[in-house]
Amino acid sequence: MKTRNLTVAVLALAATVAVAQNPQMEEKLMAIKQNMAKNKQQLAQYTYTQTETISIKGDVKDTRTYQVSTVNGQQQKTEINDQKAQSGGGREGRLKKHVVEKKTDEYKQYGQSIGALAKQYTTPDPDRLMQAKQQGNLSLVPGSGTVSLVIKSFVKPNDQVTMTISDQTKSPVSMQINSYLDDPKDAVTISAQFAQLPDGTNHVTTMTINGVQKQLTINDQNSNYQKTM
Repeated sequence: MKTRNLTVAVLALAATVAVAQNPQMEEKLMAIKQNMAKNKQQLAQYTYTQTETISIKGDVKDTRTYQVSTVNGQQQKTEINDQKAQSGGGREGRLKKHVVEKKTDEYKQYGQSIGALAKQYTTPDPDRLMQAKQQGNLSLVPGSGTVSLVIKSFVKPNDQVTMTISDQTKSPVSMQINSYLDDPKDAVTISAQFAQLPDGTNHVTTMTINGVQKQLTINDQNSNYQKTM
């Protein structure tokens, strides 16, 4: 009986603390949400260069350079350079090249899938933050000049996101994501770093996406931001 009473007391105390923290959490989340919505509009005014490196089992297979812009609210990528891994000459070289091309084609769809998944996290719908809070899936962890949002079931059930936000700018500094494609066994990990342009626009500088099942890694580096509007 005493154990039961203690459990009830602990749960009541936890609920009281959660309620007490809600106004502060609400205020921080609203500021972050508003900043994310504003930043999305600002970022759409830029074009930039993206260098994408694709590796399979640690071996670089392809490096591509794109010009990225936003047209009618949708991101468009135009390839401007492609440097596939080179194979040696002779029959062995030709065979190796054939294997590389086959693997690249085989994993192309997989790479596109994990890339699209990563985009859902690094450019999220700001309303998802408030939904996560309402569902009890979000907690705040204070840091030195930052606050980390630890979110469960953000995009997919039982995924986990740690989004580190600058207290000063209310913009993301980094993101660490554990997610998956259609099946939780097909794990995908994503790591992203952010920076700000001179006008305060926040953007992803580097992102690494790991498709665990197929040992496929995509590394994106974004640079040369130019305002078009």
